[in-house]
Amino acid sequence: MPPPPLPRKKVLSKGQPVDSYRSIFENAIEGIFQTTPSGQYLNVNPALAKMYGYDSPQELIHGLTHIDNQLYVDSSRRDAFVQAIKRHGVVRGFESEIYRKDGSRIWISENARSVFDEAGAISYYEGMVEDITERKRLEDQIAEQAALLDKAQDAIMVCDLVGMIQFWNKGAESIYGWGRDEAMGQNVGQLLYPNPAKFEEANRQVLSQGEWFGEILHLTKERQELNIQGRCTLLRDKEGEPKSILAINTNITEKKKIEAQFMRAQRMESIGTLAGGIAHDLNNILTPIMMSIEMLRAISTDPRSKSILETIEVSSRRGADIVRQVLSFARGVEGERMEIQPADLLKDIRTLLKDTFPKNIRMDISAPTDGWTILGDATQLHQVLLNLCVNARDAMPQGGRLTITLENVKIDKQYAAMDIEAKEGRYVVFNVADTGLGIPPEIVDKIFDPFFTTKEVGKGTGLGLSTVIAIVKSHEGFVNVYSEPGRGTTFKIYLPATDVSTETSKQQTGKLFTLRGKNEMILLVDDELSILNITSQTLQACGYRVLTATDGAKALALYIEHRNEIAVVLTDMSMPVMDGAGVIRALKKFDPAIKIIAASGLDADGAVIKVSTFGIKHFLTKPYTAGTLLKTLRAVLEEK
Repeated sequence: MPPPPLPRKKVLSKGQPVDSYRSIFENAIEGIFQTTPSGQYLNVNPALAKMYGYDSPQELIHGLTHIDNQLYVDSSRRDAFVQAIKRHGVVRGFESEIYRKDGSRIWISENARSVFDEAGAISYYEGMVEDITERKRLEDQIAEQAALLDKAQDAIMVCDLVGMIQFWNKGAESIYGWGRDEAMGQNVGQLLYPNPAKFEEANRQVLSQGEWFGEILHLTKERQELNIQGRCTLLRDKEGEPKSILAINTNITEKKKIEAQFMRAQRMESIGTLAGGIAHDLNNILTPIMMSIEMLRAISTDPRSKSILETIEVSSRRGADIVRQVLSFARGVEGERMEIQPADLLKDIRTLLKDTFPKNIRMDISAPTDGWTILGDATQLHQVLLNLCVNARDAMPQGGRLTITLENVKIDKQYAAMDIEAKEGRYVVFNVADTGLGIPPEIVDKIFDPFFTTKEVGKGTGLGLSTVIAIVKSHEGFVNVYSEPGRGTTFKIYLPATDVSTETSKQQTGKLFTLRGKNEMILLVDDELSILNITSQTLQACGYRVLTATDGAKALALYIEHRNEIAVVLTDMSMPVMDGAGVIRALKKFDPAIKIIAASGLDADGAVIKVSTFGIKHFLTKPYTAGTLLKTLRAVLEEK
């Protein structure tokens, strides 16, 4: 609704203000003006003339004869001003950009009204002008900063001193799911915190100490928990009084998951080393016991003594079985690998479980007809599935459903980035799911630790799952666990798929030794005489000519002498006088296109990274086999 019309002002002398207002007019800080409806100044005060860059009011009046074209950067603003004042009789806070006398620009805000003559016609407009250039600059700066804040990935919010949200950026929308309009005015403690007491604690620290930093749990709009790393800072006004609280929150949920996986891997590695040592000592203890039992049984005729010996033997063998499991866990397990059709493993497991599992456990075991194959040890993989099935049975004392399925999965970069143990590629996934008791969240990370068990004493060794993880890792796979208390558990076993048969692999391995040279000359550089001799003999036997050097200086001398004959240089990285890196640098100066293979027993000093900076693509890790040597050499020679 337009404002009510102002009372008409009586004009004593056309174009002149009433004398009683002359002092106010001349000394006002704000600019004051009178213009004709057509756009010509009648009167301006000194403040307006100065604002517009003129030396006097008269200079401004005579210099600006057409306001719309000469004053306004956008001439349509004058038309909008006239239309507004005609419609409502007044305008308030009318903003425009104008030109000053020197051509520079400023922003102004006008408050004006119409002045009528005795006949009721508009005589002129009068009003006041304020320079708002600085305010507009600050508004633009704030808008720009707000746009930058909206581009931030972190959640940035401003709350008042009791937690009412006053600012909510796009990052907060993305992390928490609450839109800006939904979040503004809400209490942040009630909106995001599963435990509002934690918010009160953090808020008290900010108010008393000026800052709070730490990790805390927050909730999304869907009530999912997030691990948040937050920093809250107290903001103060010009007088130094607390005004509001700025919070910058980073979602570290995925980072925490990866850290947990990494810590578990480190813990497993440490426990594996310890378990290996313990198992070794236990074997030394059990071996003489079991050998003694055989000797005592041979000379004993007393039935009671034989019974005792049988008891000792059973216990000893049980202990030996546990030791074997520990060693399997500690060493990562080794065994003969062959191409396996995973569906065949499930058939064997189905037959075994059908005869041994209680009838109150329903089983659903299925596999796709087009399943990929894997390369592995069938006996060990049987053990993996059997251990998981036994655990599932024990988790369903009152019965339930056991489901085992197979699926083909391709892992991409995104999945591999989320799981520290996953790599890109094709995998066969064994899904073993039960409807049992489930695993409490607080112990999920411990279930693969050796000797950890929730079963009663005498009903479990705690080695079942540690053996599972060891076997799976030895097959270059990984395990994921999904469980909810009271709703069951699913183990997903990921094993790399292969379409290369074992026979084909053996044939290819055999061919390595038939990769004969064509009388090419190879320069070998190594300070270990035994390695130098056996490598030289191998290459000569396979049709290569060989030059040998025991240090870098000798190698350079030989290269200078035979540079037109040498096809490839194979150099060790750690040598006296001149190391491998020095040899490579020097050789590259002689011939940038020279073909070089680097070798090292350890990569502790970053040898691979070091040689890659010289453009070296091929690296042999000692000890290397003759097949690996010949294959690598052939690949280098055939490169263009």
